[in-house]
Amino acid sequence: SAKFGQPEMRVGIMPGAGGNQRLPRAIGKFKAMKMLLTGEPVGAREAEIMGLVSEVVPDPAVLDRALELAGTIAAMPPIAVRQIKRAVLEGVDLPLAAGLLLERQAFTLLFDTKDQKEGMNAFLQKRPPAYKGE
Repeated sequence: SAKFGQPEMRVGIMPGAGGNQRLPRAIGKFKAMKMLLTGEPVGAREAEIMGLVSEVVPDPAVLDRALELAGTIAAMPPIAVRQIKRAVLEGVDLPLAAGLLLERQAFTLLFDTKDQKEGMNAFLQKRPPAYKGE
């Protein structure tokens, strides 16, 4: 039942804190312009189709699903999680060549971690990995 919007237009102002710049990058210029210029909210399903949200679940399941996703991510190798977040968050607003450089640097760094070796060995040995953030 979640709704997402940029209602500032309805009171004579515009979204601040980067809303006019980040929203078009996230969902595309035309959908963003509609949201920004009308102030009309979009529902959860439409937000998912636009790519504004990653998943829609029934209201009673929201917290359980969020905790499940958090648990899945927390069980991953922590250095790799940090590097993925860094590469995506820093690279998304850069030219593609600069973003690819960030990715390449992170990829190379991860091959020097104990977690990478543990993950590869666990895969080959068909067992769950035991990541330590090293």
